[in-house]
Amino acid sequence: MPLTLSVKWNRLKSLQITGHFLMKLTSDYLVVGSGIAGLCYALSVADRGQVALITKREIATTATRLAQGGIAAVATTNDSFEQHMQDTMEAGAWLPDEEIVRMVVENGPAAIQALVDWGVQFSRGNDESYDLTREGGHSQRRIYHVKDETGKEIERALVEAVQAHPNINVYENHTAVDLITEAKVTRRRIKPDRCLGVYVLNCDTGQVITFGASITVLATGGAGKVYLYTCNPDIATGDGIAMAYRAGATIANMEFMQFHPTTLFHPHAKSFLISEAVRGEGAVLRRRDGYAFMADYHPLKDLAPRDIVARAIDNEMKTHGDDCVFLDITHKPHAYITDRFPHIHETCLSYGIDMTEDAIPVVPAAHYLCGGIKVDAWGETDIDNLFAIGEVACSGLHGANRLASNSLLECLVFGEAAGRSRTTRTSRQPSTTAAVSRSSRGPAR
Repeated sequence: MPLTLSVKWNRLKSLQITGHFLMKLTSDYLVVGSGIAGLCYALSVADRGQVALITKREIATTATRLAQGGIAAVATTNDSFEQHMQDTMEAGAWLPDEEIVRMVVENGPAAIQALVDWGVQFSRGNDESYDLTREGGHSQRRIYHVKDETGKEIERALVEAVQAHPNINVYENHTAVDLITEAKVTRRRIKPDRCLGVYVLNCDTGQVITFGASITVLATGGAGKVYLYTCNPDIATGDGIAMAYRAGATIANMEFMQFHPTTLFHPHAKSFLISEAVRGEGAVLRRRDGYAFMADYHPLKDLAPRDIVARAIDNEMKTHGDDCVFLDITHKPHAYITDRFPHIHETCLSYGIDMTEDAIPVVPAAHYLCGGIKVDAWGETDIDNLFAIGEVACSGLHGANRLASNSLLECLVFGEAAGRSRTTRTSRQPSTTAAVSRSSRGPAR
């Protein structure tokens, strides 16, 4: 056994011997992750049972909170579900599951209304209608946004709703270690296996806790931090996918990692993302010599799907020996830029770049995992009572490349679908109490 693995296993045995595995907590629903997917699911089932929600940092430290652009949903008579589906299929290289695409797209308007009901304040125009924007790969303006901090506002509203619900208990600074399954507890081969809960490390005390639940939901996000250059937060380490893989769940399409075309090129910026909405509002990609090159790559030019734009930038940098390219929106009025993109403008200023006067230096970086844990139309894996929603899942929506602003929509639709599909299971399935009691001894060798 390699030294590092030996040390880790000896640590687990030490925790077991000293009684650190004795603490047990049970609930009807266990949610791992506090982004939009996990919070939406928790709220969808909380009226029907007790929910335990664990998150490895503070509840609002999520990838959702960093989302700038918005959430896509058909909103005008000029648009249609068919057009949104077409854009999604084309962006995904025609590999998305058409039925899943239809399900998500057709539930888009209801998902937006659910956010409004939870208190999200989307940006509006002077006439009080929603200020819809456009992003790469979209044929219509259908992106609901909150300036350039959409995710921050969504996270705020959902966190407030979760914290106010008496049936939801939040465990911050708790890291999921491994899934508890019937096969692991009984040390027998079981097909299909059944999920009983999760071993969780309390990062404050060092104690490993056995969380048992009738339904377990992984909403742990993606794995961008496996790349050196990524706009993902430090928590995006692929934990949920790794746990599901070890438990025997099917993992699919892990090769489909999407690279966002435009992250700020600066030695101290830690790959700060420049929203695709900047190009949606007219920004142009240029080489160092000022040449606007995207017309050479796609009819939509700067509004081509992300994979095409990222590859174009990479090719231009390698062909011309440049460290970056430049995103130019200086032709827009100063007041418009600062009002529409206040967060991006202020962040760029902190690095000495005034986007109202200067083009922004940008490079591609790892952004979104289109693969993950294989799930069905309800978000359930091939392990009974284990669900996966959001970026951790491979739902069939994205194919080889995600259409901009479809990710938050997917989280909402699948969060609600997963909650709706199995709300009666907690009252009709075999009890997990005895199995969880046996599992409190810790992970089997």
